[in-house]
Amino acid sequence: MTSRSPKSSRETCDVELSGLIAPSFYALHRDVQAHGHTHYLLFGGRGSCKSTFAAIEILLLIKKNPRCHALVLRKIAATVRDSVYSQYIWAAEILGVAHEFEQKLSPPELVYKATGQRILFRGADDRAKIKSLKMPFGYIGITHFEEKDQFDSRAELRTILQSTMRGGDVFWNFETCNPPQRPAHWANRDALISRSDRAIHRSDYRSVPIAWLGEQFFAEAEMLKKQSEVEYRHEYLGEAVGLGASVFMNVSVEKISEELKNQFDHIYMGCDWGYFPDPFVFIKAHYDAARRVLYIFDEICANRKSNAETAALCKAKGAGLTCTLWADSAEPKSISDFKSSGILCRAAGKGAGSVPYSMKWLASLTKIVIDPAACPESAREFALYEHLRDKEGGITEGYPDRDNHCIDAVRYALYPVWRRKGQ
Repeated sequence: MTSRSPKSSRETCDVELSGLIAPSFYALHRDVQAHGHTHYLLFGGRGSCKSTFAAIEILLLIKKNPRCHALVLRKIAATVRDSVYSQYIWAAEILGVAHEFEQKLSPPELVYKATGQRILFRGADDRAKIKSLKMPFGYIGITHFEEKDQFDSRAELRTILQSTMRGGDVFWNFETCNPPQRPAHWANRDALISRSDRAIHRSDYRSVPIAWLGEQFFAEAEMLKKQSEVEYRHEYLGEAVGLGASVFMNVSVEKISEELKNQFDHIYMGCDWGYFPDPFVFIKAHYDAARRVLYIFDEICANRKSNAETAALCKAKGAGLTCTLWADSAEPKSISDFKSSGILCRAAGKGAGSVPYSMKWLASLTKIVIDPAACPESAREFALYEHLRDKEGGITEGYPDRDNHCIDAVRYALYPVWRRKGQ
């Protein structure tokens, strides 16, 4: 909660909202109100204002869309009244529209007096009641899953949405949560799946005015930062820092702009041979040696493709035409096939200790930036890859030889760089 004063009840505009919505959400607000996407995933740490933003947007959408009702969900019904229901009442107050909504407690609901539209607050622990919800008119056009990570799986959310996303023309779905600490948690893995109708927004307290959260909030954050950088990054910056087993703590999954790509001048390409079930993988990356930042910006993942077919796909990406394509040396015939197709393809060395050395080299980089839209499999593999564990669950230095095809392709691509470092 903040000490911000309520606005007047007249129609709220962008200028007024600038005092209610944290600056990091301005562009997303315009996107929501213009229905730029259907699904909105809001990730953030403590004090990031993500839940406040969702509540404000949904209240505004209710006022603008007279046939839409909203359904706000927590995993457990008993947590609804004192959490998300109170959050919406507070949001209505700071918007200056609280008097326009009737408050009901059993079950928790807000009713827009002008039209009778309802904002329902429910728990997902009673699936039958959610499935049987009937609106007096219109349809449930807006859903909000608060503390998404507390739900069991993407399948649970999907089942609910299959019941709500029908009978209407336009829908909005909001999912808010602090990213779980473990990268392999389903909520973190779900964020790596690229879909054109979903916007993913990440925020933290640093973009929020100090007056909104109070100076003590910022002081506590700085104290934790000094005591434990990892816990600070998880709790306040909303990062999935892992439980100590993640191999790549330096991964940043983010969009790489075309403007930035046009500046890439140190391009590296690599491929990992596969057919089925292991895929053939091609990777294109840029390495900024001065800043020690690796950008992975293009990939091919294909099953049941012949060497002639994968060669054609790689040539379409410029493989082996302007720079060498480095490949797994385990298949000399495949390398020969690629050479016959006109691709400059060479075998990446696999001498003793090359795997742990190249892995440690990648993990030591300042940052590995991966575009999730262009490279969804690379984003997934790098974010979820963990060290091997012993029988007692302890972390070892070993690297599992599974779910690492894109990682291997990147190792091969950067072979000319880390080989020199090793020497």
